Amino acid sequence: MLMHQPVKALIFDMDGTMIDSMGYHAQSWAVFIQRQGLDIDLPDLMRRTTGRTGAECMRELFGRPMDDDEAWALITEKEQIYREMFGPVFAEVAGFKTFAEQARQLGLKIGVGTAGDRHNVAFAMSHLAMPTAPLAVVGGDEGLAGKPEPAIFLEVSKRMNTRAEDCIVFEDAPFGIEAARRAGMRSVAICTTHTPEQLAGPHVITAARNYLDLLESKFLETLHVATA
Repeated sequence: MLMHQPVKALIFDMDGTMIDSMGYHAQSWAVFIQRQGLDIDLPDLMRRTTGRTGAECMRELFGRPMDDDEAWALITEKEQIYREMFGPVFAEVAGFKTFAEQARQLGLKIGVGTAGDRHNVAFAMSHLAMPTAPLAVVGGDEGLAGKPEPAIFLEVSKRMNTRAEDCIVFEDAPFGIEAARRAGMRSVAICTTHTPEQLAGPHVITAARNYLDLLESKFLETLHVATA
């Protein structure tokens, strides 16, 4: 039934979903933590922060209240490390641009909902050089709560003038999958960083390693694309 409900828009998370960046985020966190003189369990930090906004991540990392100016100054430092690491080896999640362009040609709106800030968004979009820019992009520095709260995805659907139930979210992380559920959206699990079991849910219509798998399975052709 979930596959046959009308769909008008696809919303993509960015890191680990559009671009193959999560390993470099982990490495940049390790460097940043060392520079700060902290002793942190990195895998645990990644579990607690992936999908959350930069300010939320810094408050979680330091374990104390922190005003926005301090939090964003710290995240700016961390993300600069990330971009310097990932830029020379930048890669999309396999097949993403082809998949997104085929979806657009079928009449689907394309949006992006990420916890990343405007600098990381600009970095990703510049390197991706998509044939057609997304219709709406919502980032984690716009004052909205990060995932698993649904605010970012709901804002993307609002900017695309599309109902939540007519959107499918593509996500690689548990917080993002949960945010899609809370938003009332269906989801596709992109298993670059987690297993299908870790990304399961009643609203998850399929799981794939990457977009080449979805193209091969003709996923887009199975959708009931709403033309009205």
